[in-house]
Amino acid sequence: FNVRPPLSHSELLFVMMRLTKPTLFTNLPVTCEDRDLPGDLFGQLMRQDPSTIKGAETLMLGEMLTLPQNFGNIFLGETFSSYISVHNDSSQVVKDILVKADLQTSSQRLNLSASNSAVAELKPECCIDDVIHHEVKEIGTHILVCAVSYTTQQGEKLYFRKFFKFQVLKPLDVKTKFYNAETDEVFLEAQIQNITTSPMFMEKVSLEPSMMYNVTELNTVTQADKGESTFGKMSYLQPMDTRQYLYCLKPKPEYAEKAGIIKGVTVIGKLDIVWKTNLGERGRLQTSQLQRMAPGYGDIRLSLDLIPDTVNLEEPFDIICKITNCSERTMDLVLEMCNTSSIHWCGISGRQLGKLSPGAFLSLPLTVLSSVQGLQSISGLRLTDTFLKRTYEYDDIAQVCVVCPFTSNEC
Repeated sequence: FNVRPPLSHSELLFVMMRLTKPTLFTNLPVTCEDRDLPGDLFGQLMRQDPSTIKGAETLMLGEMLTLPQNFGNIFLGETFSSYISVHNDSSQVVKDILVKADLQTSSQRLNLSASNSAVAELKPECCIDDVIHHEVKEIGTHILVCAVSYTTQQGEKLYFRKFFKFQVLKPLDVKTKFYNAETDEVFLEAQIQNITTSPMFMEKVSLEPSMMYNVTELNTVTQADKGESTFGKMSYLQPMDTRQYLYCLKPKPEYAEKAGIIKGVTVIGKLDIVWKTNLGERGRLQTSQLQRMAPGYGDIRLSLDLIPDTVNLEEPFDIICKITNCSERTMDLVLEMCNTSSIHWCGISGRQLGKLSPGAFLSLPLTVLSSVQGLQSISGLRLTDTFLKRTYEYDDIAQVCVVCPFTSNEC
């Protein structure tokens, strides 16, 4: 923008320009075959063109840079930079010049001026320059309000303002999904889509967990003791492309044993995304705190701390169950084991487990065998609270692969 104030402020010329990096110059190569009428004429013209790359004239990308021809797009998370200049265009000295730059958004007004003190005087053909920077944190309409006040040589105090309106666009579309595991682990899938018109280099996509969790990134593959990104060495995201990131969150040891706290936790953490665009211009975006729907375990939670992946047919195997009292009262529990068509429990059914206070847990080793091959579900456990005469049924607790240790004919 290059704006001259009204005639009543003819002493000063006000200039505002957005500072952006240039772009690489592109040309449109025109070629033909040697047997065509132009012959090598097009080739000679391209070799003489200073904007082409010597030896690679047919490439559209050149070695020159192009200055921005318009205001361009501003995206959320980028840094907005602007050059402001006030020039004394008259033959008189003006005094007490104060230049203010404020950015008005839909929710707040920010002062971007580097200095709020007035300049004592400005001689003819001299200027006051300032460069302002602001990390854009809101989308929607933004208005840059530039105000200039000064005193003429006759002692008259004058004042004028200029408004520059621009839109801040959304660069990324972020969607999240949560998966709750039986072991209190939470898996987060983040889908990130580039909704701009230019490619992005994804410098960093990380998850900052809440105070109750530790996070493990599952976006690398370890080969020869070196972690390699699943997206390859060149982490570019083309326009409208989507990339999926996966994270595993585990409760910290001091919170893992407190069933009531973990049960009620909904805040997981926030994503921190850093990218670069044209000529290394950086953008950064942090999501708000991600929340999940906490799973409901009821009064008693039964999970498995130990179970084998594969077992032999008709051979007993051991599992370890973890029983947690998620209620606010003490329970007196009795364990019953009911056989199914494929799963058979080894041990005494109907035994007393004793009293379990609120938030407490107990580990219970059990022995099972399967009479059917294939993927079998561990089912048939019943817990009865003798205080309330209430029975809790647990089926499909986990799955185990049952194989025959002998040949197919022997099985």
